[in-house]
Amino acid sequence: MRIRKRDIPFVTALVLLAVSLIFTVLVKLVDVQAVGPQGTSVGFAGLNKAFSNLVGTNMFLYKVTQLLGYLALAVVAFFGFGGMLQLVKRKSVLKVDRELRAAGVLYVIVLALYVFFEKVVVNYRPVIMPDETAPEASFPSSHTLLACVVFGSAIILADTYVRSDKARKIVKLVFAALTVIMVIGRLFSGVHWITDIVAGLLFSACLISAFKGIADLPEPRRRN
Repeated sequence: MRIRKRDIPFVTALVLLAVSLIFTVLVKLVDVQAVGPQGTSVGFAGLNKAFSNLVGTNMFLYKVTQLLGYLALAVVAFFGFGGMLQLVKRKSVLKVDRELRAAGVLYVIVLALYVFFEKVVVNYRPVIMPDETAPEASFPSSHTLLACVVFGSAIILADTYVRSDKARKIVKLVFAALTVIMVIGRLFSGVHWITDIVAGLLFSACLISAFKGIADLPEPRRRN
């Protein structure tokens, strides 16, 4: 069966979803050892512990990524406000730009994933955070997921809402740089196992691929 070009992002998303779920299962089954704080069990223990020992803990990078997390939430609020303005003006959810509706659904899915993995704990952090007395859930890295999805979707939305070619390139470059800084900062802050970061990247890639497919679908003339 021949796959149409416009279907490629959706097929990619399905493949990435399968890979993400398989990886999650493997983290629960492969090389599980009690190497975490307070004897918490960790999958891929050898790899995770070796990398954790290598990078240690860097609270400066942790704080930088916390700030970037707030910036990502501000971007969510910005697009949410734009969607609300269109809703008030056009008086129908279906008349709100498809990209903004899809972005709203995307951000809700990110929130749902966060809540789910807070309840269904795969891994706990490699360190106990300041002002905490017990390990916290850390799989997948929620900040990695948040930044990759929000900043990644902003890059895609720039094609629609930033008219100047020069400004569009700058916007995309800034959001791409912020994404890289978040992933690297979270990885080397030492507050996550490396498998937490990998999972965050996999789930993010799945969601962004699906969002890209929706954004690229042909659409009737845009309403003002």
